[in-house]
Amino acid sequence: MSACRLMRAISVREFGAPSVLRLTELRIPQPGPGQVLIRVHACGVNPVETYIRTGTYPRKPTLPYTPGTDVAGVVDSVGEGVTAVKAGERVFTTATESGGYAEFSVAAEQCVHRLPDALHFTQGAAIGIPYFTAYRALVHKANTKPGETVLIHGASGGVGVAACQLSRALGLRVLGTAGTPEGMKLALDNGAHLAFNHREEDYIDKIMQATEGRGVDVILEMLSNVNLSKDLQMAAYGGRVAVIGCRGSIEINPRDIMAKESCIMGVALFFATTEESQQCAALLFAGMEAGWLRPVVGSQVPLDHAAQAHHDIIQCPGAAGKTVLTM
Repeated sequence: MSACRLMRAISVREFGAPSVLRLTELRIPQPGPGQVLIRVHACGVNPVETYIRTGTYPRKPTLPYTPGTDVAGVVDSVGEGVTAVKAGERVFTTATESGGYAEFSVAAEQCVHRLPDALHFTQGAAIGIPYFTAYRALVHKANTKPGETVLIHGASGGVGVAACQLSRALGLRVLGTAGTPEGMKLALDNGAHLAFNHREEDYIDKIMQATEGRGVDVILEMLSNVNLSKDLQMAAYGGRVAVIGCRGSIEINPRDIMAKESCIMGVALFFATTEESQQCAALLFAGMEAGWLRPVVGSQVPLDHAAQAHHDIIQCPGAAGKTVLTM
């Protein structure tokens, strides 16, 4: 392949509103040693990508950059020393070196995983950050045990659906919240035993009734700046709140933590070790083979409408599956 071939890609040249996502033509990157070049069929859109784009996130990429980490497609070529995959194989990634909102993307070999034939590329693009984050929160951080109760806030979003499916497979009692009747149904269809509408005034009372007043062992929190104080009141003795998402600050009363010897922990996939990622990948692949891991794709948006996808993922009234860009 000649180095001067071009591809369509999104380029961000300045931080700001969704409108800074510009469609452009870039050179197709070449895979170096230990790297894989993927012809991208679909790329997942994650909320964290919208935070990074604004320039207010702690981690700032060097401008210009192409957003996106979760691609699914076909291996185009591999760099020196790569043995895990070969040209022509269907794959998905958890991270890319060159960005995923593009027709081709380079990723390190250890971040590339085989995609079973049973899953479509759009589903493959919905696995990366959502499923690996959900697994990290449930297993590596909260140390959930079969039989415990888990409450998944935002159970109809990308991470939420992943967490419902994983929690059910791990033998947990699964409670989910969503903001619409459709979202609640989605949670129930994907492993939640019970679903609650977090827009209702008394939803906390209903959750406490569902646990017979005991509270919840583990809470996965996607919007901690809104819910964290309430979470601490819903936690059981020794309960753990895993903070996955946040869009601002909140005031809490530490007495709520002391009274139950509960714990608040942060979850950041960025810090996962290679060994932790391999453990997660092994369980997820087993789930794909067994049939319980089935990513739910919501909006499918063409690459040139990436700005609209960024707007919608933050402004939507209720999530319904994973937003995916298609090439």
